[in-house]
Amino acid sequence: MTALVPGWLPGLMQRAGAGDSFFNSLGVPEGRRSAVLILFGPSEVGGEDVLLTQRSEHMRKHPGQVSFPGGGIDDTDVDATAAALREAHEEVDLDASGVTVLGELPAVPLTVTGYHVTPVVGWWHDPSEVHAKSRHEVDRVARVRLDDLVDPANRFTAIHPSRQFAAPAFEAGGLYIWGFTAILLDAVLGQAGLERPWNTADERTVPTRFLRR
Repeated sequence: MTALVPGWLPGLMQRAGAGDSFFNSLGVPEGRRSAVLILFGPSEVGGEDVLLTQRSEHMRKHPGQVSFPGGGIDDTDVDATAAALREAHEEVDLDASGVTVLGELPAVPLTVTGYHVTPVVGWWHDPSEVHAKSRHEVDRVARVRLDDLVDPANRFTAIHPSRQFAAPAFEAGGLYIWGFTAILLDAVLGQAGLERPWNTADERTVPTRFLRR
């Protein structure tokens, strides 16, 4: 049975693409182009979830960190959407025929790596099995419920030990979500109108194991 697009998703695309949105507030990004797939789907226990991966501990950059499926845009990719879907297939064996692409959000700069990242938003109208297909890149694949992500008990402000970084973070679905992925999630949930008030003054230092680059 095909899962219908939830009512908040079109609103997300409209608000996130507006000139005054978070996604248009960071200036014109420069650097290498990449794309990530923000794939929402129907949760088996009701409501919706989002597809996330945990990077392999053996990765040279950001080992063990949570991310969206995605990567660099190749010359053979028609656009950011094609790149995001290709990367998702390579990383988690995603069957793109079950995905309805809602569109691309304005690119966001990722200064740590020199990339600018285009978020591609999709709805998983016909979910299929996914797994860590690329074991040298992905240790775990998870579908995390949005209800868990917006639960104030699962939200806090992540602080880098150097105090040079402070941003929204989550602990949900057995994952510690911080950095660029958490910043995107926070922005998307807010633009979707799903965010609930949470204690931004709850500051927690990022565990050492996540600070390797």
